[in-house]
Amino acid sequence: MRPWVRSAWSWFKRVAPWALAVLVLVLVVRQARTVDWPAVGQALQQMPPDRLAAAAGLALLSHGLYASFDLIGRRLSGHRLSALRTLGTAAISYAFNLNAGSLVGGFALRLRLYTRWGLSVAQVAQVIAHSMATNWLGYLWVGGVVLLWAPPRLSAGWALPDPALRAAGLAMLLAALAYPVLCRFVRPRRLVWRGQSLTLASAPLAVWQLVAGGASWLLIGATVWSLFGGRIDYPTVLGALLLAALAGVLTHVPAGLGVLEAVFVATLGGRLPVVEVLATVLAYRATYYLLPLALALPAYALSEAAARHRNGAAEASAQR
Repeated sequence: MRPWVRSAWSWFKRVAPWALAVLVLVLVVRQARTVDWPAVGQALQQMPPDRLAAAAGLALLSHGLYASFDLIGRRLSGHRLSALRTLGTAAISYAFNLNAGSLVGGFALRLRLYTRWGLSVAQVAQVIAHSMATNWLGYLWVGGVVLLWAPPRLSAGWALPDPALRAAGLAMLLAALAYPVLCRFVRPRRLVWRGQSLTLASAPLAVWQLVAGGASWLLIGATVWSLFGGRIDYPTVLGALLLAALAGVLTHVPAGLGVLEAVFVATLGGRLPVVEVLATVLAYRATYYLLPLALALPAYALSEAAARHRNGAAEASAQR
């Protein structure tokens, strides 16, 4: 690669995410000015309690499944923290990750909690890497299937031709399916990048990563779909969710604030009144983002106290 091409690509990688974030935020602000927010609040208040309860149950089930991804890292890194403690640490971190961003919940908080329980930084890195891999492998094959069979419909001016969407879906599906093949045939089963190594899963465990990661996204989709009360078909809601998740990652907006709402309005605004779409997305935020965070905050405080007690007891024992 020529030096000027390398320099241009490096510049593009730095600028493009920020340019996209500014563009999305401008669109969000413009859209927010046109919304009848009192009507949105009224629609939210009229949502049936049993619908909210069902969504909350699905949301907590999804959080539990996501937390189980850290058990894969536990097995491959060889750390001896109990399965229950691993699940608790992952669940707390995921709730903070959703609401405060991946740097806070996905990395910093996980690192703090795990190292306080005696894990090395290298072991924590393995756990985080396998959790992320499981999540995005699931995203790839679920998103690929959606694009192949039920591509999301955007509003005029943003829509892409179906052949392009289906080609992207096929590429995503093939990329996900290539992972267990890689794990089966690569020897030694280890990837090395910039001096850091990652132990690959066995082929059966890699297949489980695909299943668990996909099931997590399907559960999140079911959470949103249940809040719509069956007024929009599940594949359409799932496609909107996957698109919103990708937009949130690309724009680096914590909790996808505003981005999530904008994407759902762009994809589903033609199916239901915008007021009802926004009310449903806000209910989704309450059940999937805020409810788990409300549970994670006291759990985090208890975990910190337990870790301090354990480390204090260990230090006292060492001084005897």
